[in-house]
Amino acid sequence: MSDKKTENDDKLPPKWRGATKAIKATQVAFDMDEAIQYEIRRQALEDGISPSDQIRHILGLPCSRRPKRPRLTVSLSPDDYQLLADKYDLSPEQQLEIKKIVVEELTQFAKPKK
Repeated sequence: MSDKKTENDDKLPPKWRGATKAIKATQVAFDMDEAIQYEIRRQALEDGISPSDQIRHILGLPCSRRPKRPRLTVSLSPDDYQLLADKYDLSPEQQLEIKKIVVEELTQFAKPKK
């Protein structure tokens, strides 16, 4: 891949221009034994890094030194929002409110059991 600037780069807002390199990256998925995947994820968790960064470390590839904002992600479909809206007695369009309640529910789940 080339690091050459394209004419489209000039059309992007300045704050987006630095992302063009990342956009050109290709995500690669590896199908491997569950035990191997578990070990890579476990070590990444112990090291406080993402599984992706753990794989880069194992392969000797450069990793971002900037600490990433710790977050969990899940993909929610419109049907999922409808189910959550029903559960929380909200409208599916109230996605921010749904997200706030989900964060609270996940926080309660993670609290130590007494």
